[in-house]
Amino acid sequence: MEQIIKAKLADIETQESVRIVYACESGSRAWGFPSSDSDYDVRFIYLHPLEWYLSIEKRRDVIERPIDGQLDINGWDLRKALQLFRKSNPPLFEWLNSPIVYLQKYSVSDRLRSILPTYYLPSATAYHYLQMAQGNYREYLKGDEVWVKKYFYVLRPLLAVNWIEQGLGVVPTEFAILVEKIITSPSLKVEINRLIEAKRRGDELDKGPRISIISEFIETEILRFDNHQFNYPKLKAPAAELDRLFMESLQEVWGSKTTT
Repeated sequence: MEQIIKAKLADIETQESVRIVYACESGSRAWGFPSSDSDYDVRFIYLHPLEWYLSIEKRRDVIERPIDGQLDINGWDLRKALQLFRKSNPPLFEWLNSPIVYLQKYSVSDRLRSILPTYYLPSATAYHYLQMAQGNYREYLKGDEVWVKKYFYVLRPLLAVNWIEQGLGVVPTEFAILVEKIITSPSLKVEINRLIEAKRRGDELDKGPRISIISEFIETEILRFDNHQFNYPKLKAPAAELDRLFMESLQEVWGSKTTT
């Protein structure tokens, strides 16, 4: 599948007249709890030649491909990515810290990682993850019968909020790191790891009885964070550094060449 993905990325470069500077896995495979039939959620960042950015026309800054079997692939133009980076966009930060990287050309991704702390906004990130946890909890985990696989989609964002609350910095992409650092109860940790193994084996994790120890932890944390105010200092998010990164990346990727 990795070779298929790399071939698809090469096709996109040719078809769209762009150069992809970074491509990674996102979603359950990057988080560390894929099942055998999980999609490959490939995300990438790309650059057009210089002249593309000089048009007065408003141009589409995403590239998307229809889902093909297990392959879900799409990407953002670097300028769009930098605009979202400046706002501490959690999905983009997860891409940059993904443990599964399919393509990494030029210096763009390394430079972005090096300045993550400057643009990281704990309050905005905490609200993002908390809303995700609350929404999935209401939709899938209330009652005696629950959607078992959805435990992951409530646990992970809740642990991310805890990570932020404890002042541990940028939230890691990998679920196992969150579990190891945040979960202090040995019995709860055992039950979460058992659930991870079941998902990896491909066990049916659809509707079933609630797992008491996990549900109780979730409900306690949901209640604890209800109406919570996250008032972390908002760091300055300078545009000039990202402008320079963008211009230097154009030069690095395309040189003096402005057309394909």
